Amino acid sequence: GEGDARVARRLSEVVGGHHGRFHRLEGRVPPAFLGDAAWAGQRVAHAAAVNEALGGVGAPEVFKAPAAVLVTGVVILADWLVSQEDYLRGRQRALEPVLAAHFARSQQDAPRLLREAGLARVPLRRKDFAQAYGIAGEPNPLQRSVIEELRAAVGQGRRGGILLVTAAPGDGKSETALEAERVLSEVFGTQGYAFLLPTMATSDQMHQRVARTLARQSGEDAGLTLVHSMAWLNSAYAESDLDSQAVLTCEGDELPRGGGRVEADMRPQRWLRGSKRPLLAQFAVGTIDQALMAVLPVRHNALRLLALSGKTFIVDEAHAYDPYMQVLLGRLLNWLGAYGVPVVLLSATLPASVSDRLIKEYLQGTGLKMKDLRPRTFPAPYPGWLYVDGESGRATAISEARRGEQSRARSMRLDVVIEPVVHGKADGARSRMAVIERLLQPLSGGAGQGTVLVVCNTVGDAQETYLRLREKFDRRGHRQEGEVQLLHARFPADVREARTRAVTDGLGRGGPRPLRRIVVATQVVEQSLDLDADLVISDLAPLSLLLQRAGRCWRHENHWAQHGYPGGRSRPGWADAPRLVVLDPIAAGGQAPQHWGEVYSEHLLTTTSRTLHGIEGGAIAIPEDVQGLVEAVHGDSEDFQWDDPGGRAQQAWTAHLGKEMAERSMASMRAIFRTRSIATLDDLHRLEGEADEWELSTRLGADSVRLLCAYVQQDGRVTLDAEGHRPLPEAAADDGTVPVAAVREVMRRTIPVRADWFRDADQQELAPPASWAQHPMLGELRVLRQPVPAGAAQAVQVGKFTLRLDEDLGLVRT
Repeated sequence: GEGDARVARRLSEVVGGHHGRFHRLEGRVPPAFLGDAAWAGQRVAHAAAVNEALGGVGAPEVFKAPAAVLVTGVVILADWLVSQEDYLRGRQRALEPVLAAHFARSQQDAPRLLREAGLARVPLRRKDFAQAYGIAGEPNPLQRSVIEELRAAVGQGRRGGILLVTAAPGDGKSETALEAERVLSEVFGTQGYAFLLPTMATSDQMHQRVARTLARQSGEDAGLTLVHSMAWLNSAYAESDLDSQAVLTCEGDELPRGGGRVEADMRPQRWLRGSKRPLLAQFAVGTIDQALMAVLPVRHNALRLLALSGKTFIVDEAHAYDPYMQVLLGRLLNWLGAYGVPVVLLSATLPASVSDRLIKEYLQGTGLKMKDLRPRTFPAPYPGWLYVDGESGRATAISEARRGEQSRARSMRLDVVIEPVVHGKADGARSRMAVIERLLQPLSGGAGQGTVLVVCNTVGDAQETYLRLREKFDRRGHRQEGEVQLLHARFPADVREARTRAVTDGLGRGGPRPLRRIVVATQVVEQSLDLDADLVISDLAPLSLLLQRAGRCWRHENHWAQHGYPGGRSRPGWADAPRLVVLDPIAAGGQAPQHWGEVYSEHLLTTTSRTLHGIEGGAIAIPEDVQGLVEAVHGDSEDFQWDDPGGRAQQAWTAHLGKEMAERSMASMRAIFRTRSIATLDDLHRLEGEADEWELSTRLGADSVRLLCAYVQQDGRVTLDAEGHRPLPEAAADDGTVPVAAVREVMRRTIPVRADWFRDADQQELAPPASWAQHPMLGELRVLRQPVPAGAAQAVQVGKFTLRLDEDLGLVRT
């Protein structure tokens, strides 16, 4: 009947998509290309034999697209597992004579293959809060409310649910999410979780925390992966993790002309970069991009959806994503809602309009209709949480008693000081550097003590600021372990990892806290880095980001007040209250400096400056004032300047609104359809116009390349170090391979930079060694060859700028 025909077509889509891409159904292919009646008879015979081996199962009555996508993911995974060379050749040496016996052996081997691949599910021995997280004392009121109240809010949990947790930076939202995962996994039967964050640096740090938490709960054997494009370079991965078996694959339409079966090693490719089993592992920590790829029309998006379907899905720093990424996240939540996946969103500064859109996308996925959802809003208490049931749309919030306890426990009056500044070479009292040096006077002299975080909006500003402060305040000399430290994204990967560790070790909760420390950093400190400074000085930024930066001021004060300060030394006398100093170039009629470019919207900067100047008493009550301030700057308010419709402020607002609309529109066009709109599975791989899937990105404006800064010695050798001891590795002449350890050493010396730094004319000069050309990672690098005529690297002219890797400053572009 027609029902059987629909199911048959769906099954054909699954089979056709097992190499990662679904194809349009073309109907019957002319028999001349495939044979005559004999071929048709063989097809029927093969299908009958397989059906008999399976026990004569009947076709499903209904086989909807979302379910078919998951089945395709299972087929892809099974194909990958059994195609491992050692296993496949072992089976070929002892083939069973009967198909049923062959199938029985495959079923018997499956658990072992999953276990060896790190995909077996390991039950955790749930410990109490303090034991699970290695935290002294009891859970805070927010965490306790999840432990005590969430289970009743979830109820029977038939169709999934979404939990939004809102709290100020440093309020323990990560532990709150993991406690929520305990409840949700118990109700929904999920095993494991995916913990997604905005950046690689925050993912690396969270991976360490999750690893320790799992170990405390006897989860050492559980699969835990770090999932981002450079994860395999992290020190958490041993060399043995990076060596991989060859897998016999048939790439189908990806084969070169005249192709057949090919042998490829399991190197991290676009869909499986980071490790051999990224999101598929029981526990995965990584960048949100790795999950968002599931809703872009790229190969193996079905496998990514399968990987996420059996876990609890946790998104940290949900406020950190631009409108383009928010649309992609919403589309992913729509699919996860259809699969009944429990979701946890964490944020300190999420506008209500954004959280509403995300929750409604999820609920549409679970089956609720938009006409019923459109008039509803889902206001979340701040601080606190809101749980929305996937089946009914019923919303349950934290109890007012617990919310009040959390507010009182984390209550803080943050003094906000606005310092009008002038950027540029001017040396007057209002020059940016003069103001910073004045603010740091309590740290000068032999008796000066305290810790200060200076956050800059650009790497160039951070480097210049660091140089000035190093000369004036660092008594230990020009070394990274000195009293003035620099942290930004333009260090080689290994150096950045070490510097991040040094900064967090010095200003983290456990200490030992330095007597004096000034950390100059960029936006890398805004998200999830565990820092506590006596004072935070920041360039003007959108208000939500200023609040994130302010979250590093007196972050652990409550904990230390109860349990003692590191080393028994309290804060210096000059640090009598938590204080955020904002260096505001817009104050007194100025504007954002030109070299900031499009880092931040002019409208958001102007609105933030105006809002800060209007704060009553020059202080922000945390947490009471946070959500209102966020809505004032980032909410969906009409901000048309009726009194000056052609003025600069109106032009900035129009440009900001237009950019947001364009980003949302672009994401909507690129993302796959919502689950209800999928007619045939090839809808998951339809690309608009002539777009190529590799041009798709989870971030707009994110085109970047990795730059390797190498050194040309006087004898012509090219090395990884200025001293000339580590030559660039060469690929083997016979097969073009490079040892994994050598690849890792090279890639750990690379720096992500904007692709538009380089013109087409620069490509030949920056090309990698010829022997790297066919390597999947080394072949895509840009190599900056710095001459070393007298032991010191010289800058290299690239286009209109020069580039130089400085040991202390990182990559310098002038």
